[in-house]
Amino acid sequence: MKRYLNTFWARLAIVLLMAGICVWLITEYNWLWLTVAFPTLVWTVWSFYRLYTYHTRKVAFLLDAIENDDPAVHFYEHVVDKDASKVNVMLNRIACILQNIKKETVQREKYYELIMDFVETGIVVLDDKGNVFQKNQKVLKLLGLEVLTHVKQLSRISDNVEKAFIEAMPGQKQQVEYTTERGMVNLSMRVSGITIQDKPLRIIALNDINHELDEREIDSWIRLTRVLTHEMMNSLTPVTSLSETLLGLPGAQQDEELRQGLETIHATGKGLVNFVMSYRKLTRLPSPEPTLFDVRPFLERMIQLALHQHLYPNIHIVLEEVQEDLMVFADESLLTQVMTNLLKNAVQAIGDTSEGKIRLRAYCDDQDMVRIEVSNNGPKIALEVAEQMFVPFFTTKEEGSGIGLSLSKQIMRLQGGSIALLPYKDEWTTFVVML
Repeated sequence: MKRYLNTFWARLAIVLLMAGICVWLITEYNWLWLTVAFPTLVWTVWSFYRLYTYHTRKVAFLLDAIENDDPAVHFYEHVVDKDASKVNVMLNRIACILQNIKKETVQREKYYELIMDFVETGIVVLDDKGNVFQKNQKVLKLLGLEVLTHVKQLSRISDNVEKAFIEAMPGQKQQVEYTTERGMVNLSMRVSGITIQDKPLRIIALNDINHELDEREIDSWIRLTRVLTHEMMNSLTPVTSLSETLLGLPGAQQDEELRQGLETIHATGKGLVNFVMSYRKLTRLPSPEPTLFDVRPFLERMIQLALHQHLYPNIHIVLEEVQEDLMVFADESLLTQVMTNLLKNAVQAIGDTSEGKIRLRAYCDDQDMVRIEVSNNGPKIALEVAEQMFVPFFTTKEEGSGIGLSLSKQIMRLQGGSIALLPYKDEWTTFVVML
């Protein structure tokens, strides 16, 4: 490098010297020597310029190659001109350094992308025009999209979601609700701002809070049920026991009116005890013991069980679609309770309706979740009823307990799955179990 600089300054000094000589010869009117000195000056300047442009072109070529990700760029170092050789050596060093920096940058970006993909929070980075600067796989999963390059694509999900993303400002926190084929989705949205290369960006973090809300709701109902059943059992048990004791006394058997009253008290007390005990199922579910089993034989058994238990000649239960070799890792006995309840509800929903049909479908979705759908062509469920179907003790049946669907929901939660009522479509009411 030092030698190259010395050569550069020597060439520059020669140019300046020749220019000075030419000026002196002009002032002395020495035209004879000027005819010799001036061409020498022109040749010196031209050679200096040619050397400059030659090296400039090589530098420009190097930068273009790096910009276009051309790793094969290399300048021949063993040339006759030692100065050119030195320049080529330096350019190759620069190319190597820049290529290494670019590789490190790419590797670092991949590293950060991998970290983002393992984060359970959906992350999307937007510029001020709505373009997606960066995203992770979790946000695609939460939104149910395969591709996300611009916020306008969110209109496929819901206008509400698109509006929330467009209007989200740094420092804001909000919730977004929308309905998909998987049911109601409730997302929390947190927004922060950052500027990269004078470009303002918004970082939006998304979390599905449905699970969190469900857990809080179920835990609240469980605590309430435990308190109520405890207090009711403490009150009912002595009454039942005392009435049974009094019935055994000689006086009670002689007095017909007293005996009937005590028998009524005793029967009512026992009925209430059995009633309370049924609600204890919500608080005493066994821990799941999952195993891997085939879905098709399992659903075929569920159909046979439902046909045996519910004798409705007008209702046909069909296994419409099951993905080939579909298997699920779950507690089969607990899942049996869920499917039995869904099929029972479907049968009751159809009732005496002519040409009643229940269809079952099972498949693995694009998120590698096993989905089992139970559909019936019975009367449509009212919106106000659908919103409360999974609330414990809520029922529209005269003799219903209101714990079937809430119990099913808790069972699915314990297994890391979920159950939902899908939006009404094609005159079918569909419940889906996801694992």
